[in-house]
Amino acid sequence: MKHTGWRKPTPGLGVAQQLAQAGERVSVPKSRAFVAVKRVGAHIGLKASDMMLLDTLGAFTQAQDWEEGRRPIVWASNAYLMEQTGFSLSALKRHARRLAEAGIIAFQDSSNGKRWGRRDADGVIVEAYGFDLSPMSARVAEFEHLHAELQAERELCQRLKRQITIARRMIRARIEAALSGALKGPWGVFTDVFEDLLGRLPRRHEASETLERLLDWFRKLQERVEVSFLKATAMDEVVDNSSETNEQTSRKTQDMDPKGVIFDPHILITKQLDPVTSKSSENENAAAVVPNAPPEERVDQELEDWVAETRKMRGTALDLQTVMQACPEFASWAHNMGGYLKDWGDLYRVAGQLRPMIGISEHAWHVAQDRLGKQVATAALVLVFDKHCAGEVASPGGYLRGMVEKAGAGELHLERSFYGRLSGVAA
Repeated sequence: MKHTGWRKPTPGLGVAQQLAQAGERVSVPKSRAFVAVKRVGAHIGLKASDMMLLDTLGAFTQAQDWEEGRRPIVWASNAYLMEQTGFSLSALKRHARRLAEAGIIAFQDSSNGKRWGRRDADGVIVEAYGFDLSPMSARVAEFEHLHAELQAERELCQRLKRQITIARRMIRARIEAALSGALKGPWGVFTDVFEDLLGRLPRRHEASETLERLLDWFRKLQERVEVSFLKATAMDEVVDNSSETNEQTSRKTQDMDPKGVIFDPHILITKQLDPVTSKSSENENAAAVVPNAPPEERVDQELEDWVAETRKMRGTALDLQTVMQACPEFASWAHNMGGYLKDWGDLYRVAGQLRPMIGISEHAWHVAQDRLGKQVATAALVLVFDKHCAGEVASPGGYLRGMVEKAGAGELHLERSFYGRLSGVAA
């Protein structure tokens, strides 16, 4: 990266310079560029204060600055920008840096770090040094495409949430009906699984892949609840019919003796088919009603494994935006390597690519995924990467293994780590 002036180069600033050069080769209306950025600003990690500074800078540009072969460069002084935005000098520098690292603006520095510029009689910029907004022109198509993807993602998430709502209402209705009717079945297990699933419902925005996984589990649970409900209902009908037959037999015996004296053994009326062999008979009848039915008091092994996983991971539900904002060093590298990450799948891919850079072995990475699950392992690797870049972790591989051991003991609290770092880097 060509470097002029006093500013320390970084990979993010280098990319911003390349985008500025590309932006000079296209002609994009100013309004279109700003609309495109604002629609995806929150998704790419920009804050409201960042957008305020961007709007302030944009007010200094003119329509001809956005034409092909020209650059919209702003050379307003820090004092003026501070007056317009209400920022302190440190906040102004921080927001400008964030815009540059995100590839929204570039720094066009003079040899002495001073901002200045001049226009000709027609208002065309002849020479200028300051904030270069050309990267916005280069990325209009990218941002518009990203906005379309985000819209489609939001619609898909809304549809998945509606389907989840339908499934959980059906599950709740069946379980409550079974419990109120005192039907036999693994309702305690089903209730526990249902509560675990409810605990995983997103409080904030979640990627569609997470909702699809949740919907799949709700539907699996609904299927098993329905099977158990039908089995229990059928068994209850058999018991009722048996009781009715016993009562009819008793009445016939009494009718045969006009004096009401019963010489035959007393017939026990019970809800059990056979007081002595009720347990085995119940299981046999259950198998007859529903072939290959799952044993009572347990759901299938797949669901049991998932319940164990969700209980182990409870308290580590993090959204993608929080992870990226809390780990700016990783975010910068990730954006440079993979563009803008729209879901956990993208983050997992980039994390795997960056893993060798900090010396974490492939074996340690696979162990972390096996013990923590793919999403939690990805978040852990992001945290280790950022801490290593900040000089907080000398041995990334050992630190990751320690996190895996903590998770096994139930002592890993990733959310605390991320929100703690987030409070440290917040504006």
